[in-house]
Amino acid sequence: MAQFSYEAVGMDGKIKKGNIEADSIEKAKSLLRGDGLTVLKLGEANIFNKDLNFSFGKKKKLGARDLSVFCRQFLSILKAGVSVIMALDMLGDQTENKTLKAAIKSTKDNVEKGDTLAAAMRKQEGVFPSILLNMIEAGEASGSLEVSLDRMSTHFEKDARIKGMVKKAFMYPIVLVFVMIAVIIVMLTFVIPQFESMFADLGDELPAFTKAAVALSASLQNSWYIYVIAIIIIVVAYKFYSATPNGSRVMSTLKLKIPVFGALATKTACARFSRTLATLLAAGMPLIDAINICSKIMDNVLFRDALTEAAKQVERGLPLSVPLRQSGLFPNMVLHMTGIGEETGNMEEMLTNVANYYDEEVEMTTQQATALMDPIIIVVMALVVSALIAVIYAPMMQMYSSVG
Repeated sequence: MAQFSYEAVGMDGKIKKGNIEADSIEKAKSLLRGDGLTVLKLGEANIFNKDLNFSFGKKKKLGARDLSVFCRQFLSILKAGVSVIMALDMLGDQTENKTLKAAIKSTKDNVEKGDTLAAAMRKQEGVFPSILLNMIEAGEASGSLEVSLDRMSTHFEKDARIKGMVKKAFMYPIVLVFVMIAVIIVMLTFVIPQFESMFADLGDELPAFTKAAVALSASLQNSWYIYVIAIIIIVVAYKFYSATPNGSRVMSTLKLKIPVFGALATKTACARFSRTLATLLAAGMPLIDAINICSKIMDNVLFRDALTEAAKQVERGLPLSVPLRQSGLFPNMVLHMTGIGEETGNMEEMLTNVANYYDEEVEMTTQQATALMDPIIIVVMALVVSALIAVIYAPMMQMYSSVG
């Protein structure tokens, strides 16, 4: 199937440019006319006007912020009394994300052919998350599509906010560690070599740690590529090991045991689980299906496996709080509130309260982690720099002592 580049006038009088796939130029023209476009120019796409795709056959997933904006804009347009097809057309024109733009256009085409909105969105494999698709389907079935979009926009907004806070907490120490490594490399490759000839002229036996630093400096200058290759091998090995089932579980376990950051990961998982389950139950989805969807959106494989097992246990007749307790991953707050929700038949409200509680906990823990890492990293950097300075000045102090 060939790709054609076109320029056409829409029913709103605006000129539109883009690319379309078709078996022939006549078929492409027919498809454009079917979309209500008046074709001005149409020709086979070339390297200069062709839509390039570097995703290697895999569609890029949308972020929580993109999904939140999409749901919020979709809701606003529908509230204005615009039809779904026209709303999709407007959304496709104004979005800047290429992945989302293509998905919206394809969705619009399928809705025009008779598909429901949920069915049309499901055909965009890997673009829209399962929670959004199920909420759209539930909204269409109950005639409350606008309510579903409103819930999902709020859900994705909170999810994006939590992710942003967690990313910020991890980013700060990572940046400082890289700065520290850069300082060490500069000292070893540029500063210490300047003193190397002076060390040789001293004649005295150099301190052991000065000898080690000089040897490491020479090694970095002469065999730097070995260190680069070693780092690449370590990174690749880590990636491969983390991708294996056993490696994924080991890494997930280690992440939960890291002081402060392990608690942050647990609280983030609890907030996401509670909010997602509450949203799905509010849309009328069966509990087992909702738990299975929750398991798919968990980043940590231990929580994912725990929820998958919980869905099986609930299907056998056990209350949800029982397998959650057996997993040993969820804090008492989640267990107690889930149990109360099961007893009172008000699971949705209880889970919403849990999600709100852990949203606040994640924010507080993020601030604590950042505040804790500040002095620790500064002290570590001071010790490293002090050690490097000592490497340089220790031989001189030794010489002065000998002369004295």
